Amino acid sequence: MEMARTVQQLFNLEGKTALVTGGSRGLGLQMAHALGEAGARIVLSSRKAQDLEQAAAELEAAGIAADWIAADCADEQDIHRLAAEALGRLGHVDILVNNAGASWGAPAEDHPTAAWDKVMNLNVRGYFLLSQAIAKHSMIARRSGTIINIASIAGLGGNPGAMKTIAYNTSKGAVINFTRALAGEWGEYGIRVNAICPGFFKTKMATVLIETLGEDKMAAHAPLRRLGDDEDLKGITLLYASDAGKHITGQWMAVDGGVSALVGG
Repeated sequence: MEMARTVQQLFNLEGKTALVTGGSRGLGLQMAHALGEAGARIVLSSRKAQDLEQAAAELEAAGIAADWIAADCADEQDIHRLAAEALGRLGHVDILVNNAGASWGAPAEDHPTAAWDKVMNLNVRGYFLLSQAIAKHSMIARRSGTIINIASIAGLGGNPGAMKTIAYNTSKGAVINFTRALAGEWGEYGIRVNAICPGFFKTKMATVLIETLGEDKMAAHAPLRRLGDDEDLKGITLLYASDAGKHITGQWMAVDGGVSALVGG
């Protein structure tokens, strides 16, 4: 009888490859660090080459093998180019992190159609197209792979009246059910698909909100009385990506200090 692996062996990603979109900063770069620290070879992607070059250098300085490809995940041709180049450099992709995203603040009654389309195109359509491309040309044939979609606690319900981000909330709700549907369909190929729902983190995207409301006030809404930091997505990312989570698919996990556990949270 084969002996069960140790925890260290289950979480080990040596020999694995990962493509992380929106990976030049914030949550994407944090997740890239987690995957790389566990042994994976990383390719980062976002729109700006200069940001990517700096992020890859940061990973390399930490002893992580990292490369980058500038691409716009709202553009279908760019998505296919990104998939082809990533596969060309890595040979195959074991782990895909769909993290590139956009938000837009406007009252629902006045929300611009173009802004709605921009958010939905990147946050939902982009996830689908890149997942499709990577699966068709790598994961399905290998009958193995894991996809991690970044949703949000904004996808679990509405917002307080001061936060008018209906397109963002709608898109992240779609990501959660996209995750479930894709997991159900691609499970037969050995592909696992899961989602992470971050709460408020100290990121560039949240800067305006933090400055407007105040960090202390925002943190007070969470049972843990804090915002997410540059370590808080590492554990769940590694669980989803590694064999430690090999029997987990079609699931979402909120990483939000307990906000979503509250009634009306």
